Amino acid sequence: MGVGVVFTGFFGMMGLLLMSFPIAVIMVVLGVIGGVLLYGWPLLNSMGPVIWGVQNENILTAVPLFILLGELLLRSGIADRMYGALAIWLNRLPGGLLHTNIGCCSLFAATSGSSVATAATVGTVALPNLKRRGYGSRQALGSLAAGGTLGILIPPSVNLLIYGSLANESIGQLFIAGIIPGIALTLLFMVYIASESYFIPASDGEEEAKVPLAMKLAALKHLVPPAIIFAVVMGSIYFGIATPTESAALGVVVALAFAAREGKLSLEFFDNCFRQTAKTTGMILLIITAAFMLNVTLALGGIAQTMTAWVASFGLAPWALLMALIVFYLFLGMFMDVLSMQVLTIPVALPIVTAVGIDPIWFGIFIVLMCELGMITPPVGMNLYVVQGVRTDGGPFRDVVLGAIPYALIMVLFTILLIFVPQIVTWLPETMSGR
Repeated sequence: MGVGVVFTGFFGMMGLLLMSFPIAVIMVVLGVIGGVLLYGWPLLNSMGPVIWGVQNENILTAVPLFILLGELLLRSGIADRMYGALAIWLNRLPGGLLHTNIGCCSLFAATSGSSVATAATVGTVALPNLKRRGYGSRQALGSLAAGGTLGILIPPSVNLLIYGSLANESIGQLFIAGIIPGIALTLLFMVYIASESYFIPASDGEEEAKVPLAMKLAALKHLVPPAIIFAVVMGSIYFGIATPTESAALGVVVALAFAAREGKLSLEFFDNCFRQTAKTTGMILLIITAAFMLNVTLALGGIAQTMTAWVASFGLAPWALLMALIVFYLFLGMFMDVLSMQVLTIPVALPIVTAVGIDPIWFGIFIVLMCELGMITPPVGMNLYVVQGVRTDGGPFRDVVLGAIPYALIMVLFTILLIFVPQIVTWLPETMSGR
């Protein structure tokens, strides 16, 4: 199958997306109808085992478990108290509660693994406090939208799980590889907030009151539950006690224990958690199944090999190839959601980058950073709409977009830094594995 056919299929898919067709439907149509036209009806015999295999993939069992973990934290009130505790510790920094937005997003991300859940939860808790204390809309909304993206980089991450499944890479290694970049990006966001606040005050209200040390120390108890859950999930993977799926289950059990301690367990509580988990999981697994059906057609047509040979013909250095991929993903992120970007591009992009010697674990973090970027780039940036949806003042959507732009630029610059200093990603997993 030639490069021309590949680009025709890609732009055809983009056209259907712009016509608002569901991504899963598009992939099934292209995979089944396109495959039958090219290879005949026997192609369908190959798709049945693929669909069965996806639905029985053990690693994907962790997806609903991590989503359920986030729901338990949200609905048990742990996230609300976590925000309050961080606010007490960070409110005296330049930028005040904006630092709390970023810090709370990173902590919630480290236990839930979901970007949308992070942005929605922290936004719901934070916006009333920010408005009451006179913080600018653009600064507040931008920090929440950008902070929410940390949910797909800081482990455990549903998106790293999906990358590992598609790329057949170690989930544990991917989780460990995301720790340092996740922390570094969080600190960069906070440095930007402090720098901006030095020139443009973040709040029009009174200066944040100084909190006594005794009150600060007492508030630390509200950070214990997320810290314990993170330690259980990551520690069980690192020490070989549990697989990623088993560690997710352990995290759910610990979260249930904390919810029980708060007296939150009830039929209504479980009904809300399980319903939302089922909705989100169904959407994710439907898209993944459709993607694997499309991948059958792509594999039979030798798409990956064709694209690898075509890219190799340009003689690009690895860094130049990655810079081109940044531009490609920036464009793609304007029109596609994160999951769609992953399942459509990883099967084609991974062979290309590994052919030029790029570490697939490092590339997993690169892909997730690009997906993070897509979550705050209009017109399809999911976090932009989530944050706009939880605000109560009815302000214009452009406030969220303009507030998120500086963070998008920081992400691009940080990704470029990782290209030239890949050890930021690879050092920790290599050290822990003894390589």
